[in-house]
Amino acid sequence: MTLHQPPFAHPRVSRRTAVQIGSVGLLGLGMNHVEALRALAAEQTASRPPARHKAAIYIFLSGGLAQQDSFDPKPDAPQNVRGEFASIETRTSGVFVSEHLPMLAARSDRWAMVRSLTHPYNEHSIGHHVMLTGRTPTPVGFSSNKPTPMDFPSIASVVAGVVPARNNLPPAAVLPERLVHVTGRTIPGQFAGEMGPKFDPWFVEASQYKDTKYIHGAFPEYGFQRTDGKMTPDGYRFEAPKLQLAHGMLNDQFQSRVRLLDSIEQQRQELDRAAQVREFDRHRQKAVSMLLDGGVHHALDVHAADAKLQERYGRNSFGWSLLMARQLVEAGVSLVQVNLGNNESWDTHESAFRNLSQFLLPPTDRAVSALIDDLGERGMLDDVLIVMAGEFGRTPRVFGEKNKLPGRDHWGAVQTVFFAGGGVRGGTVIGASDSIGGYPKSDPQTPENMAATIYESLGLPKTIAWKDSLDRPHHVYQGDPIAGLTS
Repeated sequence: MTLHQPPFAHPRVSRRTAVQIGSVGLLGLGMNHVEALRALAAEQTASRPPARHKAAIYIFLSGGLAQQDSFDPKPDAPQNVRGEFASIETRTSGVFVSEHLPMLAARSDRWAMVRSLTHPYNEHSIGHHVMLTGRTPTPVGFSSNKPTPMDFPSIASVVAGVVPARNNLPPAAVLPERLVHVTGRTIPGQFAGEMGPKFDPWFVEASQYKDTKYIHGAFPEYGFQRTDGKMTPDGYRFEAPKLQLAHGMLNDQFQSRVRLLDSIEQQRQELDRAAQVREFDRHRQKAVSMLLDGGVHHALDVHAADAKLQERYGRNSFGWSLLMARQLVEAGVSLVQVNLGNNESWDTHESAFRNLSQFLLPPTDRAVSALIDDLGERGMLDDVLIVMAGEFGRTPRVFGEKNKLPGRDHWGAVQTVFFAGGGVRGGTVIGASDSIGGYPKSDPQTPENMAATIYESLGLPKTIAWKDSLDRPHHVYQGDPIAGLTS
């Protein structure tokens, strides 16, 4: 099974096409809307889709979660390995987690974990690329400073390319923001890469955070800086992107302009049948459909949700992001990647135990627990897979630096990956790390296995592939799904 798509070569744009593009103004859409709407041009299904569909939520912890301080504690290890946190028993007999994950511990019968995922990289950029694409090799021409057209496509982009769109929504979305380093460089691995920008996922820019001085926490409750602690500047906010008509334009006026454009388009088509112009028309029609679809706006508006539900998730960027993810999959999006924290928030080189216990683990524990409960109460948990991982784990040894509180360094050799929903066998532990959490001790798994588990949960056949500009097939599956994880 392959995805048939047109070549990705850049089209030669004629003067007539340029004029056509100018018709965006007739719709009252500023150029600021074009980027947000470009990825929304996937074809709608011909008939009403079924009420239930398979979906996945990939929670990404940029910076790298320390396995020993979260889901793989080592209480019998030396002090400089086990760290400052105590471990607590979960609802599953014999399974322990950090004391700062009490809500998830009480729900361990509804989630599983893989304690033996491994890859060979200790650097952030390639770590992001590996865990966001599900591909371990380094692509040709890889740059740690920026995405390139030769990067492997992200898991979200693959889904955008091979899964049909539903309900005026694209197959894949990323929220609440793109991953951007403190230096301002965009981190590779988030985009379509060799598939071509047409298959970039839909980036829902709900975070208005811009100040790179601060590490992202669960604002607006707090932001933090690694060494100075809680530092939350004014102006933090979380909101849905504004997909709306121009000020003062009523729907009937809008439809009138659409009919005018349709008339112009009909005449234009008689003169020019160029493929790139037809493609533009398709994008325009989908933009119109998105703007007029109230369900889209509802899915993006977390602040309109019941106040008690918002409290359950947490009235902060972590909670609202997972609530928005649930609303989007319920509305028809097949894969939502949720970045819990930006600017490598989980990069706990220093002040690790303060930052984890005060700023990172509590809102994550709360929000992920609420997501599991909410999906379960809505009858969706069996159909929606939840995966949570970072770009790597952290070193077994805790180390200190001059004038800084202790922390852990980058460590690709092993990390714990969290799974729930989607048929996952609750209370299951796959694989194990060694006595200090340094290397896999049993049943090692790879990013390819993790990605294959996501693809399988979406019902994608093992033979599915996408084609590049030279009509060469690229297999979606690069490994086998993790055995024993699902029933």
